[in-house]
Amino acid sequence: MLKLSTRPSIRLLIQSCKTLCHLQQFHAHIICRGLEQDHWTISNILKLLTSLSASLSYSTSVFNRVIAPSTLLYNVLLKGYSRNSRSRESFLLYTRMKKSDSASPDEYTLSSLLTLCSRECKLREGQIVHGSAIRYGVAVDMFVGSGLIDFYGKCTEMISADKVFDEMPDRNVVCWTALVAGYANAGDMGNARNVFGRMPVRNSVSWTAMIIGLVKTGDIVGARKWFDEMPRKNVVDYTVLIDGYAKSGDMASAMALFESCPEKDIVAWSALISGFAQNGMPKQALEMFKEMESGGVKPDEFIVVSLMSACAQIGSLDLAKSVDYYLSETSIDACQAHVMAALIGMNARCGNMARAEVLFNRMPQHDLITYCSMIKGYSIDGRGDQAIELFYRMLDEGLVPDEVAFTVILSACSRAGLVEEGWNFFTTLTDKYSLVPTPDHYACMVDLLSKAGRLEAAYQLLVSCPLEPYACAWGALLGASSSAPDLWFCPYGEHHFRSQVRNAVAFTVNHSTVKKIVAGIFPEMELKSSAPMVTRKVCTLDSPTSSGSVSRDTIYWRATIAVDAARIRVKTEKRGREDLKREGIHVGAESKNLLVTVSIGSDHTTVSNSPFIINPK
Repeated sequence: MLKLSTRPSIRLLIQSCKTLCHLQQFHAHIICRGLEQDHWTISNILKLLTSLSASLSYSTSVFNRVIAPSTLLYNVLLKGYSRNSRSRESFLLYTRMKKSDSASPDEYTLSSLLTLCSRECKLREGQIVHGSAIRYGVAVDMFVGSGLIDFYGKCTEMISADKVFDEMPDRNVVCWTALVAGYANAGDMGNARNVFGRMPVRNSVSWTAMIIGLVKTGDIVGARKWFDEMPRKNVVDYTVLIDGYAKSGDMASAMALFESCPEKDIVAWSALISGFAQNGMPKQALEMFKEMESGGVKPDEFIVVSLMSACAQIGSLDLAKSVDYYLSETSIDACQAHVMAALIGMNARCGNMARAEVLFNRMPQHDLITYCSMIKGYSIDGRGDQAIELFYRMLDEGLVPDEVAFTVILSACSRAGLVEEGWNFFTTLTDKYSLVPTPDHYACMVDLLSKAGRLEAAYQLLVSCPLEPYACAWGALLGASSSAPDLWFCPYGEHHFRSQVRNAVAFTVNHSTVKKIVAGIFPEMELKSSAPMVTRKVCTLDSPTSSGSVSRDTIYWRATIAVDAARIRVKTEKRGREDLKREGIHVGAESKNLLVTVSIGSDHTTVSNSPFIINPK
């Protein structure tokens, strides 16, 4: 408790303030002493309020009591707004400052605004600040110039960043590094290397920017090369590369690099633990968490979120309860959206929907993350109707669904077999929200249609996908076809067969589940996992023609290869045969093995019963 009666000096009194309560007492003390108009004292109060993460409304109240705030006071409050990402308040204060008779914007004012615009990628607002910098004559100031380069780099506007850089008469290592980081952020590693090579002086941040760019572009080998060439490495460099290995699925390299790191901070631990969780290795994530705790490192909210993700993958209710209790015993704020979403998701996936509902209903406000976690929980619990009801409730609250939200609700429809509802959501995401369907969206719809027995519709949707083939989508369709006796896959000519079956199914040949399904349906199709793509081998077949060979203008594809008629049979209805003929497909007599002939041009014959193997060429 501060003893106001002792009347210590103002400086010592400021230094003694360690909590918000102390600071409020100090504020009352200076009001009693008539010092609330003293700019130096008020600026120190505002700085302390920012450092103590106090309410910005209290900071604003202290500021507003000053009759004629100086540039210093404006800058201190503006910096507090910027740190807390309060863009609206920041620009309102900036507008007020420009109209003030007691203050005028300077390079520190504009730097705070540029930092805010960089963090949130607010291009238009940042361009306005750039215009103000030119008007006030500080655009070429090294402090403002480096901020402008960083801002344009974060927004990937590298032409503007280059222009600012070229117009600066003096450049320090911060300016050079900002330009390198900008090109790296834009994925232009060629120019990033060029600028890096021209740098007169480099620091650790310059090297780190290059490694971050290489990791971002997926060049892990290149990132490791730069890492090994660094003259001095710190924990940030180790963490960036560990995270890169984790995102590429190489957890063995991530673990080896982590073990070689001389100093492991909370961020490095978080990168490794989240890497194990994201790569489907929950047990290893739990083991590393225990090792971290035994080393005396206290987890932050990001590590706890990864821990809950690992528990959700294991699906143990007892483990989920333990983690739930552990979280309540820490100082981590469980009300944060991403923490609460992970907690709800963990309980839902571990079968504790009652707890998930309690947590969800306790929240005063919900965002997309928490809604998606709850919808996914209902989906896993087999309560598709409630998942859809909650999705519409989310829309009623004014939230706009993104790609992830639609993936979650489509997955819920797939699990519950709600075909019409799923199709409605699939069309809504493009028609109403102008979103581009992702491979996950197509996979959910193909799975939904396949489970409902609408295999032809699923196939047509899959081949209409403008994206590259997707293992899960083809796995869903082929998995359903393996138990559907009336499925038929007929080719629509050589190009269609090659582009849809070869490129799509063969593209996923390294997917073990899909490979097994394909082998079960097409026992004579040779799929070699070592081949990056399975291609056709157009060979000479025994032919009834006099020449004894097949004309090059005629390609005979044995589309459905040696499939037992008990599992797959040809549609023999009149309408089906007519459709096949219009497509140039001639169906022979039904037998144990289906014989299909594709005619191209004027020639046509019947494919022999000899094996037709698709080999890599």
